[in-house]
Amino acid sequence: MARRTGFYLDKKNGKFLGVCAGIADYTGFDVLWVRLAMALGTVFGGGFLAIVYIVLAVVADSKPSAFYEAELADPEDAQFWQKTRAKPQRSIRETRSSFRDIDRRLRDIETSYTSQSSRLAREIDDLGRN
Repeated sequence: MARRTGFYLDKKNGKFLGVCAGIADYTGFDVLWVRLAMALGTVFGGGFLAIVYIVLAVVADSKPSAFYEAELADPEDAQFWQKTRAKPQRSIRETRSSFRDIDRRLRDIETSYTSQSSRLAREIDDLGRN
């Protein structure tokens, strides 16, 4: 089964073998900057990055078509998974923080409705007296 957080070749958005597009998808950088860094690194790095590029193209799997469909259906979901790939610890912290915020708001609502001094309880009591 394909993992959403894994590295895949993005041949659909790639120019040659999809390595730079895959790196851009995995890290969240713009593909133009990844391609530019790859080109400059190959020229000034003595060709080492060209070897790495070819090895990645041979070893890595292609991105499953279901992931392309999911990205088109829900761009927010695709952005979430991209953030998760790039910085998993930050994603965990953000998720915990949002759950804490939801818990706090639910607790406030519950307190408001179950409190003896709430405005709603007073209005209901007033209705019963009239």
